[in-house]
Amino acid sequence: MQTQFAGPVVLALAAALLFSAGNAMADERRGAILANTCFSCHGTDGHSAGAMPSIDGKSADYIVETLMRFRDGSKPSTVMVRIAKGFTDEEIRMLAAYFSGGK
Repeated sequence: MQTQFAGPVVLALAAALLFSAGNAMADERRGAILANTCFSCHGTDGHSAGAMPSIDGKSADYIVETLMRFRDGSKPSTVMVRIAKGFTDEEIRMLAAYFSGGK
């Protein structure tokens, strides 16, 4: 009797794995697309050559916390407050993952 259920169970597990891997890849691509909004000030790939701080390689936690503080107004800024307000929590996490490189 167990063999009757093995096929559907294996298919369900395989589908779940593919779905979660596909979502992770989609999140990674979306993070890269969202990051384009950062490049004009923070430099290509988040590495600034000028007065703006580089964000490439910062920890994901640091980036999330900083963007959330900009968004809620607890970290003052002339530009970042307005930019951060345009991102959802999920988008902030995607940006953090992109720039942190998994750190």
